[in-house]
Amino acid sequence: MDDSGLARWLDPELRAFVRETERLAAAAGALGDRDAARANYLRLWDAFRAPRPAGVAVAAAEAGSVKLRHYRPPGTARAAAALFLHGGGFVLGDLDSHDDVCAELAARAGVEVVAVDYRLAPEHRYPAALDDAEAAYRQVAADRPVVVVGDSAGGNLAAALCLRLRRLGRPQPRGQVLFYPLLAADPLRVAGSRAADAPLLTAAECAGFMQIYGGRPLPAADPEFAPLSAADLSGLAPAALFAAGFDPLSRDAEDYAALLHAAGVPVRYRADPGLVHGWLRGRHRSRLAAEAFTAAIEAVAAFAT
Repeated sequence: MDDSGLARWLDPELRAFVRETERLAAAAGALGDRDAARANYLRLWDAFRAPRPAGVAVAAAEAGSVKLRHYRPPGTARAAAALFLHGGGFVLGDLDSHDDVCAELAARAGVEVVAVDYRLAPEHRYPAALDDAEAAYRQVAADRPVVVVGDSAGGNLAAALCLRLRRLGRPQPRGQVLFYPLLAADPLRVAGSRAADAPLLTAAECAGFMQIYGGRPLPAADPEFAPLSAADLSGLAPAALFAAGFDPLSRDAEDYAALLHAAGVPVRYRADPGLVHGWLRGRHRSRLAAEAFTAAIEAVAAFAT
């Protein structure tokens, strides 16, 4: 990252976060095989990990063959639980990568968070991850309302789950809270823009993840693969979207918010110009990221009440 070039668009505190992330990625060396890539991704999260807040109780569970992790807040939890779907391009991430995010969300929003260890591509291509998200949702929603939450690829799964539930004629979640979601079948549609080559994630990398997840031929017209392909977004759960301005996926969140609004769905949209993709990892390194995360916590709490 050149501080005189692309980084001039970043929130100053995020510059240090980006430089450290790039240093850690370079130190990991070539990604090699998938196992190495996944291990490196977890090490990256570990480098910025915050301790679990005091009083959060953590327990393992399952929904059929899908592993879950429950985070129970201190005191009485709100009426609805939050189903958390992690990011990582459908290829990376697990229950451990986003552990501190889930624990902090539980403690600060006062909700029980249920994290989902969905199957990863390319071993398990679309719709395996969404099938697992649905299985987890059905179990959690059997005895209480649910708010769906996801970052990046997890934001895709959260939005796609709402579309699947509508198709099946099942009740919608209380709300959908999405962090910089990947929603378009063709992330290269932003090619030529400043955001297309943003630090930490490029449009070409996003397109690669979608190809790995979707396989060939790419199910581009399927809204449960790419929610922005849906011709109609009416009747979906109210949404709160938290985008990063300097991110190849910023347009995905903006378009989804606009289309939800046009379809009559209540929507809250926040895009901080100085943030980059993956700012959740840097929420304790940047005041701007911390403020965005606090706003997201408030949205989860409001939907869960």
